[in-house]
Amino acid sequence: MDLHKLSLKDQLEGLKKSEFTSVELTSHYLKRISDHDEKFNSFITVTEENALIQAKAADERYKNNKSLPLDGVPIAHKDIFCTKGVRTTCGSKMLSNFEAPYSSTVYTKLDEQGMVMLGKTNMDEFAMGSSNETSYFGPVSNPWDTEYVPGGSSGGSASCVSAELAPIATATDTGGSIRQPASLCGLTGIKPTYGRVSRYGMIAFASSLDQGGVVARSAEDAALILEGMSGHDPKDSTSLKLPSPDLTKNLKNSIQGMKIGLPKEFFEKDMPSYLEQSIQEAIETYKSLGAEIVEVSLKNINLSLPIYYIIAPAECSANLSRYDGVRYGYRCEDPKDIEDLYMRTREEGFGAEVKRRILIGTYALSAGFYDAYYLKAQKCRQLVANDFTNAFESVDVILSPTTPGTAFKAGEKNDDPIEMYLQDIFTIPANLAGLPGISIPCGEHGGLPLGMQLVGNSLQEDKLLQFAHSYQSNTDWHKKMPNI
Repeated sequence: MDLHKLSLKDQLEGLKKSEFTSVELTSHYLKRISDHDEKFNSFITVTEENALIQAKAADERYKNNKSLPLDGVPIAHKDIFCTKGVRTTCGSKMLSNFEAPYSSTVYTKLDEQGMVMLGKTNMDEFAMGSSNETSYFGPVSNPWDTEYVPGGSSGGSASCVSAELAPIATATDTGGSIRQPASLCGLTGIKPTYGRVSRYGMIAFASSLDQGGVVARSAEDAALILEGMSGHDPKDSTSLKLPSPDLTKNLKNSIQGMKIGLPKEFFEKDMPSYLEQSIQEAIETYKSLGAEIVEVSLKNINLSLPIYYIIAPAECSANLSRYDGVRYGYRCEDPKDIEDLYMRTREEGFGAEVKRRILIGTYALSAGFYDAYYLKAQKCRQLVANDFTNAFESVDVILSPTTPGTAFKAGEKNDDPIEMYLQDIFTIPANLAGLPGISIPCGEHGGLPLGMQLVGNSLQEDKLLQFAHSYQSNTDWHKKMPNI
């Protein structure tokens, strides 16, 4: 049986009915990783021994009728989530030898529900990138065509799920790093409301923007895992004091009479004809399901990119100041004095993109420029959030493309950081406003997948998943997988 062809939900049902064991399922994925991942480089660390121990424990629980909610199903974790006893690198030389003394809340929650960790996935260094080419451990390839990028920063998570080396993977999203790679790899990727998922043990890039989520093959699979990793965490001061939501309750409800907003500012942009056609076809599908289409205005949306590239680097420069060669992580050899230790450790330990963002952020936070840049960006951020608040008075979700096109070739945008940053033009606004967003497959062009983004009002992940599932129940784009 091709176990990797089963949805995560079907795998869970198969385990409950004893159609196969967790050891069989886990071994199947471990063999696929061993056979295929050399082409994709989607994993930094494969935890084969631990995975089989976890799988055997799950099988024992099934045998004794003591199974847990997600027992025995394999998962891959982005290498930004700390895992006790397993290396956590964040895709950087700076943390290439770091083994956390504790586990992140996301890992702990899913572990307590019985999930089996296959390994840690590759990512752009410190989650900074839109192509997964900035990793110290080498670039990740897109399984649809290995000459193309999978998107970033959660490119390893998207690549391994797309190649069916794992049924699902955790990911993080600071400006689109779940939704953009999900779009480029033909997957469903959801970023929840800021504070819905704990950031404890999730290595920080930009603390007011970072949020954990999942990449999956369908909205139904994503709902199961997002539900399992959500909920209040007293260890995270930004965690919302709310219980874990029931994300499957409304999943199959009709969207008849519900309203979808189309932001005119997005649709005024010059988008490729193939992308416009796919989005229009998706809109027609929603109309046929009884949804009403409404034009909305997000008049300050064009400020999003410049706001983001002030705030995110500023917060990154503060968060990354802790990597100094003194406490943990990489340290340069034979430093002459403390200044030499700091300077050479950071020079040798960080890659070019991380250094670029630290420099931009330090400049924006400096005494003479704080008010002119960082403070002004935060004020403008509120304008973007207000636009969404106004729009959601008349619509249930907002629809747009996820990315400006299909995946681009590896190396194509490396010499132009601005062009690379523009990959996140549709995704960044949701992070600035702290809103949930989901990307789902809606077409293809030149053998590469295309994604559509839905953004919801705060804490309305269930509604987003309902819209996504409704679309996926009437189309088969999410069922298309590359031939591996």
